[in-house]
Amino acid sequence: MTVRRLDPVLVDRIAAGEVIERPAAAVKELVENAIDAGARAIAVTIQGGGRELIRVVDDGAGMTPEDLELAVDRHATSKLPDGDLFAIDTLGFRGEALPSIGSVARLSIATRRRDAVQGSGLVVEAGEKGVVRPVAAAPGTRIEVSDLFIFTPARLKFLKSDRAEAQAVSEMLRRLAIAHPEVRFSLEGEHVSAFDWPAEPIGEEGLLRRLGRALGRDFPENALKIEAEREGFRISGFAGLPTFHRGTSAGVHLAVNGRPVRDKLLLSAVRGAYADVVPSDRHPVLFLDVGCDPRSVDVNVHPAKSEVRFRDPALVRGLVVSGLKAALAAAGHRATTTGGARTLDAFRAVLSMGGNGNAIPRPSFPQAPGWNSPAPASMSAPQSGFADFAAPSADARAHLAEPSADALDRPLGAARAQVHETYIVAQTREGVVIVDQHAAHERLVYERLKAERARNGIARQPLLLPEVVELDPVDADRLIAAGGELESLGLVLESFGPGAVLVREAPSQLAGGNLQRLVRDVADALAEHGTAGSLERRLDHVLATMACHNSVRAGRRMRPEEMDALLREMEITPNSGQCNHGRPTYVELKLSDIEKLFGRR
Repeated sequence: MTVRRLDPVLVDRIAAGEVIERPAAAVKELVENAIDAGARAIAVTIQGGGRELIRVVDDGAGMTPEDLELAVDRHATSKLPDGDLFAIDTLGFRGEALPSIGSVARLSIATRRRDAVQGSGLVVEAGEKGVVRPVAAAPGTRIEVSDLFIFTPARLKFLKSDRAEAQAVSEMLRRLAIAHPEVRFSLEGEHVSAFDWPAEPIGEEGLLRRLGRALGRDFPENALKIEAEREGFRISGFAGLPTFHRGTSAGVHLAVNGRPVRDKLLLSAVRGAYADVVPSDRHPVLFLDVGCDPRSVDVNVHPAKSEVRFRDPALVRGLVVSGLKAALAAAGHRATTTGGARTLDAFRAVLSMGGNGNAIPRPSFPQAPGWNSPAPASMSAPQSGFADFAAPSADARAHLAEPSADALDRPLGAARAQVHETYIVAQTREGVVIVDQHAAHERLVYERLKAERARNGIARQPLLLPEVVELDPVDADRLIAAGGELESLGLVLESFGPGAVLVREAPSQLAGGNLQRLVRDVADALAEHGTAGSLERRLDHVLATMACHNSVRAGRRMRPEEMDALLREMEITPNSGQCNHGRPTYVELKLSDIEKLFGRR
């Protein structure tokens, strides 16, 4: 076969396969062009999931007739004024979007500069460019794309349903709107939840308001400010509290110099920062923007521009991890405000169903006697209606101990009771706090062990009688192989024949614990964690297992002073709002919400 030069239209269609693989990609390219043109309001309309119609209207700079005619030619762009591909400070730069779209659809453009008397219009169909004509147009640019992929039927077969494609458009537009809160964004059409988000003032307040619209109204009050800088790189944004998590990573929004990305390095850094406080099957909610000199990052490494390559990836990853961890640690005991709301919702559901699926029976009262009538004998006798109530499972008389003067003003209040030998009930000025004693103490011990390890190594206590632990031979070998790591954590083991280890020393914090179960659980932790991840993550994983063994167990009665001491330590300990497994350690019920529950408000 002889070598031949491909037809220019065919070349454009091949390129369109890389740049415009679905309707959401076409919308992304057009909206990015609008942002680069200085638009402050962008309206998007779609029909048929974007296959039948995509309309993008903006109030940006607009184009002259000469610019419009050139804009639909391949590799023609208003960006890269000096041709430096390593100093890209715009979202678009390749000059491929319009010609690629025009080669696989019907493309109509109407545009006008603010200082022009009239606008200009141009139609491109199947790669054939029409003539630029005068048209009536508002300042800015209006682009309509109809019958997407009509000239490449094979591409249509790989598209998903109209609903799925419309949702992809919505998600993409939300990511751009989050990264650019100073721009008004609106979306309408079939199969999407329409929105119209006004432009926000530049700054933290405006960004947080935009995040509240995009990530849920509960996000702002459960968000932590993120700000860190190192060697020319800086990160800024807001991250949700560890207990404000979701089942998918859709709530993780990342940008580099205002460009939304789904970069593997940054996603890995976010997972690493939250690994210690969020369950492995859950994901945080946040927005982070990495700012740097355009020369320090290469954005021309992916056809969809969704990934980037940093000049110093280790520096960026370290900055993201340390910045997030510092903010999470500074949050201390804070937990999400949604925990109390969920608890109250559960109460309401039970009350509405009468606790067992039946309506709540309303008691019938006999006619009340006069105020000066003698009290019935039944009033002085024990009331049988309360005979079936179980006695408190633990000492519920914490109220007999006088709290310190400022205990009620503390964030977690003053302990008032322990119920079911598992939960501490505390009173604050504004409501009630319910604490899971085991989950809370587990986190406190874990943070104590981590701090001790970082300071000067975990203190060890030699055993008077070394303990033999029998295991599966594979688990025993794994423990001996990790002997150096375990010794740094205060656990000294020796081989004791096939399938057994000898415990010589144990962490002082765990003195008196069940060493047999501890060693077996450490072996399971090493097997689960394997060799993947950094040494620090492996050590933290083992420490979390150790901490679980020295925590106050559910079922243990606590004295009032012990409960108050636990609350005070939670208030000063980083990450104490969630246990080592990412579950909340407490919920707070506001007095106003409790009063609503009982119809007092």
